[in-house]
Amino acid sequence: MLNAALILVVTAVFILFALLYCQGRQRPDTSAEYVALGSSYAAGLGLGPRVPGSPIVCQRSVNGYPQQLARITGLTLTDMSCSGATASHVLRGGQMFQGSQIDALGPATRLVTLTAGGNDIAYVGDLTTLAYQQRGGVAGFLIGLFWNGARPVAERNFEALRADLVSTLREIARRAPNARIFVVTYPAILPPEGACPNLGIGVHDAAQMRKVGDQLAEVTREAAKEAGATVIGMDRLSVGHDACALEPWVNGAAPKQGAPFHPTLAGARAAAEMIKRAFEEAD
Repeated sequence: MLNAALILVVTAVFILFALLYCQGRQRPDTSAEYVALGSSYAAGLGLGPRVPGSPIVCQRSVNGYPQQLARITGLTLTDMSCSGATASHVLRGGQMFQGSQIDALGPATRLVTLTAGGNDIAYVGDLTTLAYQQRGGVAGFLIGLFWNGARPVAERNFEALRADLVSTLREIARRAPNARIFVVTYPAILPPEGACPNLGIGVHDAAQMRKVGDQLAEVTREAAKEAGATVIGMDRLSVGHDACALEPWVNGAAPKQGAPFHPTLAGARAAAEMIKRAFEEAD
């Protein structure tokens, strides 16, 4: 009986890895007018059904801002965004058997969006871990045993992130010389000061993570400027729509829909509308 169960487990794991490998090695469509790149904030984690045919690991939603933007502009889309992706994954690949996201760029590309960097410096991951720790229970206890807490800004490798973003944006421009390139910053998760029950973390931790979010936005702006890309500053445009607001564009720690500390459906819609306006004005 034990041997049979072990065989079933091994077979299931093999099938899963084979599926992930096959999905990761699919060659992207390079004929689309719009190519979306980035992490879960672009992928729309938890905002609806998975995009048909997309890699399971990416959890790419039909309601992420790239999908919404394609619907309201009528542009053909190749959505390469993937939950968990770093800036390095966008440029070089290596995320669960997948190639680089920029392999989808081609001569027909007119618009490129990029939202990346939060995973590189563990921004959202630390917010989520803090909330679980302070919630208590078994998860909180285990986190307390094995986690030393959120690192301060100075201990996060923003220089490496900046370099990867600049390299990525320059390579995008090289591969798609006729495209408008928009770097979409992460929206404001935390209020300008203090905290609220929806965050699931205390005032001290909120203050520390606010500095991380501010530095992420600043480094992203610097990289975009150096590479000649246009910034869609959702960190500023979303002020008043943080996780503590009456009309949030970002979830708190325990949302009814979507993922913790990720965009709401309204937040993804707002990003799509901001990009559409900037793209039309650029033309």
